Amino acid sequence: MMGFIGLWELAAVTGAVDAQFFPPPSHVAGDFVTLLQAGSLLSDILISSWRVLVGFALSAAVGIPLGILLGSSQALRWIVGPVISIIRPLPSLSWIPLSLLWLGIGETQKYAIVFMGTLAPLVVFVTDATLRVDEILLKAARNLGASSRQIMVEVVLPGALPSILSGLKVTLALAWTCIISAEMVGAMKGLGYLIWNAKDWGNTGQVIIGMLMISATVLVMDTIFRLIEAALLPWRRGESGR
Repeated sequence: MMGFIGLWELAAVTGAVDAQFFPPPSHVAGDFVTLLQAGSLLSDILISSWRVLVGFALSAAVGIPLGILLGSSQALRWIVGPVISIIRPLPSLSWIPLSLLWLGIGETQKYAIVFMGTLAPLVVFVTDATLRVDEILLKAARNLGASSRQIMVEVVLPGALPSILSGLKVTLALAWTCIISAEMVGAMKGLGYLIWNAKDWGNTGQVIIGMLMISATVLVMDTIFRLIEAALLPWRRGESGR
């Protein structure tokens, strides 16, 4: 990594590449310090993170129960499945025009973009996780006289939880794609706005900073999520250590 940064600096300083479009790391670091001192960078990170978390929480609150219901009921899959299949391929960008018309450019619109962009993929993940619960365990629970509620709480949820958490981890990263797209089109704050505004002013250094901050923030969130996952699935720590 240090070698790459050194070559990058050398190429920009010597004129091997146009510094306007590919500024040296020293200039990018200077822009980073300037944004940090101004307080705008931290503000943009926190605003984007909050939008992601709210939209993602709403998506999880709807997507997890819906996915479990779909995985548990073939009739429901026949009814709702086609709708999910239609929504799932739509990129988050395709929701932006409608969301702007319906909701304006406020915070609700940002939450809606994250919600709509992550809901269908999450439902598919959870449905698949529910369908893959061991049928032998389900039959054994029924034979022992377990109620539908007991089967759901004591068999289906524990059996599907590892795959559900994996699906949440994937869709959390997708949520960032959604919010950055939304902020580039209709926002005055956030990392997406930072990148788009820097592009308009020809400030490549700030564009790079915005991209790096997205990667860093997603990495932090992913690390926190892995810690939560390890707490919920303690047996996996033993498996990973083998």
